[in-house]
Parts: sequence; structure tokens; C-alpha cells
Amino acid sequence: MKIAIGNDHAGTALKMKVINSLSSEHEFINFGTDAEDSVDYPDFAHPVANAVERGEADLGILICGSGNGVCMTANKHKGVRAALAWNPELGALGRQHNNANVLCLPSRFITEDMALQIVEAFLSETFEGGRHERRVGKISQQDAPQ
Repeated sequence: MKIAIGNDHAGTALKMKVINSLSSEHEFINFGTDAEDSVDYPDFAHPVANAVERGEADLGILICGSGNGVCMTANKHKGVRAALAWNPELGALGRQHNNANVLCLPSRFITEDMALQIVEAFLSETFEGGRHERRVGKISQQDAPQ
């Protein structure tokens, strides 16, 4: 699987841990900073969201201090459904129920081990469809009431 990954300064160490732990199983496109100097998270979230939206990557992973900034930024893209997760269950449910295609991680609130568990849960699940299909359609206003 090809994964677009991006981060700001707060997520550099965690991004490297994810890539190093999973690079034998997945191909990563690194859109994040590799330094810990202060940077602006939208500068890295937009390229990840673009890659997912254009089909250049199967899924995306974004990392910042709280996970909120990158999640809000990614969700501005029409073809992106970004999910913020701080435990494996939320990572799995983002895929199963919301058809999330970008996972957002809060580097300052989870351990590296927890992050890897969340990423594994996210990557191993698929969208369940069914009743969730209608709801996901309403996210992009395809089937939203007027």
C-alpha cells in the first residue's frame, strides 16, 4: 500500500518511527518536515491530502502535536475524510464506519507504541458500507437534506 505521510515539528520523531516500523510492508511518500524546527502544519497537511485526493496514495497519515490542526486542514479537501485517533479502536472505526482515508495522530498525547497500534488498526480495516454508506455520503453533501 502507498501511504502519504506528513507532519509538523511536533511529529517528526513519531513519523520516523512509523516509517521505520512499517516500510517493509508499505511504501511511504514523505511530505513532512524531517527537522524539529517550528513549521506550519498546513504546509504539510495539504500535500498529503492532495496525494490522497488525486489517488497518488492509497491512504494518508498526518501527525502534529494535538492532531487537530492537521485533521481540520485535511478535511478541507473534498475527497478526504480525515479521522483523529488516540487509540486503536478509534483508528479502526474511522475506516470501518466513516471510510476515513487519512489518519491524524496527536504526537504529544500518545506514546510511540500506541501510535503504531493505531496505525496498524487503521491500515488493517476496510469500510463496512451498508448503513454507513448513506452517512458518509452526507459528509460531502452528496445525500444531505436541503
